[in-house]
Amino acid sequence: MKELFRWNDLADQPHNIASRRQRFLAHFRHAGSYFSLVASNLSLAWPVWRHYNRLKKTLFSGTRRIEAAFGMAVSPLPGKEEEILSGLKDLGVKHALVRVPSWEKERLSYYETFIRRLKEEGWEVLVALLQNRYDLLSPGAWRQFLEDSFSRLGRWASYFEVGHAWNRTKWGVWSYNEYLRLARPALELAASYGVKLVGPAVIDFEFHLYPVTLNAIPFDVVSSLLYVDRTGAPEEAQWGWTLEKKLRLLRAIIDSTACRQKPCWITEFNWPLRGMEPYSPAPGRPCVTEEEQANYLVRYFLISLASGAVERVYWWQLAARGYGLADPLSTPWRRRPSFFALKTLVELVEGSTYLRRELRDDAWITYFSRGEKKFAVVWTKQRSVEHAFPWRIKEVLDRDGAPLAFNSERLVIQPRPKYVFFEEPSF
Repeated sequence: MKELFRWNDLADQPHNIASRRQRFLAHFRHAGSYFSLVASNLSLAWPVWRHYNRLKKTLFSGTRRIEAAFGMAVSPLPGKEEEILSGLKDLGVKHALVRVPSWEKERLSYYETFIRRLKEEGWEVLVALLQNRYDLLSPGAWRQFLEDSFSRLGRWASYFEVGHAWNRTKWGVWSYNEYLRLARPALELAASYGVKLVGPAVIDFEFHLYPVTLNAIPFDVVSSLLYVDRTGAPEEAQWGWTLEKKLRLLRAIIDSTACRQKPCWITEFNWPLRGMEPYSPAPGRPCVTEEEQANYLVRYFLISLASGAVERVYWWQLAARGYGLADPLSTPWRRRPSFFALKTLVELVEGSTYLRRELRDDAWITYFSRGEKKFAVVWTKQRSVEHAFPWRIKEVLDRDGAPLAFNSERLVIQPRPKYVFFEEPSF
């Protein structure tokens, strides 16, 4: 295989240029690392399982402040900076994630200008440093990329995610040992430049990779690219594991490693849109309608943040034809339903206090308070149900913030989330 990496501009990810045979041979050559993974995970299996069961009682319990919890990833587009900033402002998010690829190091000045502007206009920036196969073959060049990124971007961004989705071979990494070869120089340089490291940026439900990486690299924040799009709704199970159970397991694993008690951020998730090939990063089964994407976005954020397992969640990304909150190929950018769904969610939930949740009549009911207001966000997975609250309803807003007609005592709950405000509730 002469070509080691090729970028897909339409889907914002690498092409999978290696054949199945080439991938098999590469995995075969790294078989020893898989055996060491088995040994590492077996030694932690019982502690993780015990902690997982303890977390059944503690996650979703107790009150917690929902603050600085919503993040949005953006890709700087030359000439479209104003549209990006306008979108971020209208969403109301306080945290932005910017990918900086190693193969675009010649454009570091452009990224620096963009990130500096984000910082000066009030956003906290997380920089995700992307790798490819050539970085492993040229460790000196990778180290220089890290040093240049920390020295130039570290003035405007406090956090750097080291590597990206490296458990997918198209991103150029063939084993966890190779990932550690990329992460260790970052650990050495971070203290010199006063930046904080985020990682290991494992994508999907491949949690067996966390113990060995978290015990080797003391990240300041643990990150996960926790997609659940292949299951459909976030409440659906993959091999028996719903999003809620995955979050519990992730927290149990983190707290059984050298990174115990460290904050955890989900730095990437989305649902690709149906009918958007070749712009879709995952065509086929994961693709959903715009309406479903908006519903799932709200429900994923709320399940994750209410759980207490994670501190912050980033959607990938603001503008993308195949999956973004806005379509950058339309003029002006068309904001999809998911944009308004997130805008409403941030407006109502950011700065609130999570109180508790109930699962009744096949409905998810999550209670919050914000100042004098007490409200619940409600939804079902599929069907509609009628629910009677113990308090009189004062106001109901739909997923996108529009007022709805309502009965003051009973409410029809549907897959499309609603915000229910109460008159003098006792909770």
